[in-house]
Amino acid sequence: MEFFNKVGKVALGSRLRLMTAVITDDAAKIYESYGMNFMPKWFPVFYTLMQEREITITEIANEIGHSQPSVSKIVQEMIVAGLVEDNQKSNDKRRNIVGLTTQGKEFSEELKLQLKDVEAAVDNLITESSHNLWAALEEWEFLLEQKSLFKRVNEEKKKRESQDVQIVNFEPQYLEAFKSLNVEWISTYFEMEEADYKALDNPQEYILDKGGKILVALYHNEPVGVCALIKMNNPTYDFEMAKMAVSPKAQGKNIGFLLGQAIVNSARDQGASKIYLESNTILKPAINLYNKLGFQKVFGLATPYKRCNIQMELVIK
Repeated sequence: MEFFNKVGKVALGSRLRLMTAVITDDAAKIYESYGMNFMPKWFPVFYTLMQEREITITEIANEIGHSQPSVSKIVQEMIVAGLVEDNQKSNDKRRNIVGLTTQGKEFSEELKLQLKDVEAAVDNLITESSHNLWAALEEWEFLLEQKSLFKRVNEEKKKRESQDVQIVNFEPQYLEAFKSLNVEWISTYFEMEEADYKALDNPQEYILDKGGKILVALYHNEPVGVCALIKMNNPTYDFEMAKMAVSPKAQGKNIGFLLGQAIVNSARDQGASKIYLESNTILKPAINLYNKLGFQKVFGLATPYKRCNIQMELVIK
């Protein structure tokens, strides 16, 4: 179709809905041609009931992947049509069992013949086509279950927006941003501590003059993220990654990961073998970020921060 050729893959949902509408319309015509008073939307529920076993509306919903209210509505419609009955006898009186009526069972035998014809027609369609749509649908369902289209689009959005992010070295003009961005997130979750003020008020003396580094993330030339690499006097660790902060208005643009990568690369360039960091487990996005960068949980170092309840290290390869 010209519209879909013009719009392309971004109209995937619209094209699938149109195909569904065409097939559903044909399904209604097929039932009518076989003299069956049956609605296409009833089929998954009715087919499940054809297995002749005790089953509840909730169990049907779970089995066919529909919502419980949707299945309940379809069951009520089929009850009116005389195909289904509920409140059947069961060994467990707490379960509201539904099943086919005598009329429904007779109808199911007619339906089995129609299904043979439908399956043969679909097989012929698959043979005529260059691609097996049925197999492709199974594969797509599996892939979307692993990672939804929503998540995939968000990842592409992050990737595109991250191209507008620049990671630059600290300069005096970024002093206020370095402090304000850190104060903002620390004050949101915890309280500012003495060690925070030392680093944020005097980064030149506390971080840079001791062999450390501060990187700044610019988005459209505005400082929206910062992170520091602090030289450690420790036989195990060369540097500490600290004071990472990203403005809330710039989150979702992969800035934290870009800063973390740049800090790790900077430590590697200086010959570091291990980087250390401290955090708190309530900061789940941050912990996920550190895991993504390759940090692993460790124990044992003394910390100047009350808020620290997790310590992590990265072995640089």
